[in-house]
Amino acid sequence: MLESYLTLKAEYEIIPMELKDCVEVALLHGERFPRVWDETEFQDLLSQETTFGFVARQTNAILKKALPGFVLARQVAGEGEILTIAVNAKLGRSGLGWRLMQAALRETRDRGGETMFLEVDGGNQPALGLYRKLGFETVGERKAYYVSDNGAKSTALVMRRVLR
Repeated sequence: MLESYLTLKAEYEIIPMELKDCVEVALLHGERFPRVWDETEFQDLLSQETTFGFVARQTNAILKKALPGFVLARQVAGEGEILTIAVNAKLGRSGLGWRLMQAALRETRDRGGETMFLEVDGGNQPALGLYRKLGFETVGERKAYYVSDNGAKSTALVMRRVLR
């Protein structure tokens, strides 16, 4: 029995983000980005009528584990925007980012959104690959937009996907 549990493949559900999730969301965000958003920033954003998010939760874990992933987005006047998305580094290429993005795209469309925008560091190849597979196209650049911990600057790519 223990052996089968130890080899069990993790299963995840994607559920709406709630205010109580913001502590874990901020922790994961801090692990994945140099510019950390704290719990209060996530709570303030999520409290806005136009903002929504999703979290991934492991459904077959006996012990509570760190948050696997989340996405935070907003939709205003027919346009959606991914504000931030993060997946635990150990779960890269697991399909969780894809599932979180699909949930955000679906919710944006359900709220009347016709397009979805996002910004991504031009050097973040895994994220760019995901976004391109999801149908996003680069529509602009912001030179020297992101600043890393060591002070290096990189270009933000503005990407768009038509939803309708």
